[in-house]
Parts: sequence; structure tokens; C-alpha cells
Amino acid sequence: MIKILYDVYNELGFGYQEKYYYRAIKRKLVAFGFAVKEQLHTKIIVEGKIIGRYFLDFLINDKNNSVVLELKVADQVYPQHIRQVLGYLKANNLKLGIIGVYTTQGVKIKRVIN
Repeated sequence: MIKILYDVYNELGFGYQEKYYYRAIKRKLVAFGFAVKEQLHTKIIVEGKIIGRYFLDFLINDKNNSVVLELKVADQVYPQHIRQVLGYLKANNLKLGIIGVYTTQGVKIKRVIN
């Protein structure tokens, strides 16, 4: 999965909008045989009431593991990126998230554990 992030960056370089990287990553994930759900809608519920919503970029299922993959185009991995993915993990009772940030200096990867 991480290899795909690097492959897309090496192929496209820096300077595109996030949606174009997103489309390229999706194509490669599917080609590699990953089970991929995209723009997965998640509700945050307290006492039976919806108090918020999340939209995950990708939920990738490989064997018995589910991993959230969040894509960003930015200068670096920012704390709000980490908080965002941690929220996704908690809302979906998942353990691992990966943030892939496309920067002018290359790909930055951050693993987030719940």
C-alpha cells in the first residue's frame, strides 16, 4: 500500500490537486488486488444521536486487516491530519491508519495507531 503512494508520486510528481492523486491511487490499489471502499461515510453517535460525520478517503481490506488511508497534498504532516485519522479509527473501531502527504519534497508517510 505504501509502495503505491510512492509509485503515484514518482509517476505524477508534485503539483496536482488531491483528487487526481486520489484517482491514481485508487486505480493502483484495485490493480494490486486490494478490497477498497472509498469516501466511506461514518457517523459519530452519542446516546443514539448523530453528533458528527466523517468521510474516509479509503478503507482498505487486506486479509483480516482494515486500514484507513488518508491522502493529503500539503507541506508536511500536520497535527490536524493525525487527529482526523485518529477520529476515523475511533469512530470505526479500527487500529491502523496511514496518512500519505504529497509535498514538494516527496511523499511523507505517518502511521496512526488507535
